[in-house]
Amino acid sequence: MSSVSGQVHSIQSLGTVDGPGLRFVVFLQGCNLRCKCCHNPDTWEIQGAKTYTAEEIVEKATKYREYFGEKGGITLSGGEPLLQPDFAYEIFRLCHEKGINTCLDTSGSILNEQIKKLLTETDRVLLDIKYTDDELYRENVGCSLQKPMEFLQYLNEQIIPTTLRQVIIPTLNDNETNIEKLNEIVEKNTCIDKVELLPFKKICQTKYDSMSIQFPFADIPVPTKGTMNKLNNLLKI
Repeated sequence: MSSVSGQVHSIQSLGTVDGPGLRFVVFLQGCNLRCKCCHNPDTWEIQGAKTYTAEEIVEKATKYREYFGEKGGITLSGGEPLLQPDFAYEIFRLCHEKGINTCLDTSGSILNEQIKKLLTETDRVLLDIKYTDDELYRENVGCSLQKPMEFLQYLNEQIIPTTLRQVIIPTLNDNETNIEKLNEIVEKNTCIDKVELLPFKKICQTKYDSMSIQFPFADIPVPTKGTMNKLNNLLKI
C-alpha cells in the first residue's frame, strides 16, 4: 500500500465539463498563480484542506466507473494539481491499474521532472491558456505566457492529447486577434485536438465577499452569447 497523500479542496462525483464524458473530478488545494478572473479563491492556500491518500481517492472514483463509459474517467483540477505532482501521479497510476481514464486540468505554469513523471500516466491534458499576450499574462495571471507555452511544447513532444481552454473576458481577450493567435498555437501543436472557449462568469463574487477580499474583475461584464458564437466561429478546430 502506498502512503502518498495530498490536500483536497473538494470532489465532484459526476462532472460533465471537465474532460471527455462523465468525470470524477478532484479539486486539489493550492495554487501558485493569482488570476484576476479566478473563481476559486478558496483553493489558493494549500493549508486547511482535507487530507486524502491516493488509494482513498481512487477507491471513491472506482464506485462511479460504471458511469464513465468509454470516454469518462477521473480529472484532477484545482487550484493547481501540478503543486502536488507525487500525489497526482499516484492517483493516476492506481487509476490506470483499474482501467480508469485520467485527465489533468492545469494552467501549465510549472514543468519539472516530477511533473514529467506525472504526465506519463496522463491520458489527456486540459490546458488553460488564459491569454495570448504576454503583457496580459503578467498583469492578470502572475507569470509569463512562456511558461504554459513551454509546457505545451512538452505535451506536443510527448504526443499527449490536449484540449486547449480559454475563458473569454470582455475588454481583454474577446477579440479576433486573440482567436487568430489561438489558431496559430493549435497549428504549431498537433497534440491539440480540441479548443474550448468558456464565458467569463461572476458567480464567484460570493466567495470573495465571504473571504473579505476584492474580486479584481468585479466590474467587467460577462460576454454575450453573440460574442461567444462569433469567436467560436473563428476557431479553425
